Amino acid sequence: MAADDQETLYDRVGGLPFFTELVDWFYDGILEDEYLGPLYPADDLDGASERLALFLAQYWGGPPLYMEQRGHPRLRMRHAEFKITKRVRDAWITRMLAAVDEMQMEPEDRGELIAYLDMAARQLRNR
Repeated sequence: MAADDQETLYDRVGGLPFFTELVDWFYDGILEDEYLGPLYPADDLDGASERLALFLAQYWGGPPLYMEQRGHPRLRMRHAEFKITKRVRDAWITRMLAAVDEMQMEPEDRGELIAYLDMAARQLRNR
């Protein structure tokens, strides 16, 4: 396999279905979460779920469906309106790590995914 044809995490975990399932685990019961629930509009939970799955899939080497639908991710800008404190960030990463734990992954892929999620959560904290 040429360097340009290197298999991505997206490929190794099974593509978009993996990210959709991961995000489904993350969002399961989120509206009842003390810190995260108020940040998510109940009437657009499906939309939020789809956007996160498409973003993660694209980030990890999948097709640019997120970009086609929403443009550049601009994560900090898109999250600026939300008060993301240390407590909110901790609740988000705790919930996301629990979702990762539900998934079948190779240890190296799991470690790579967790490192990214932790970094992203830290960068989005704005309070």
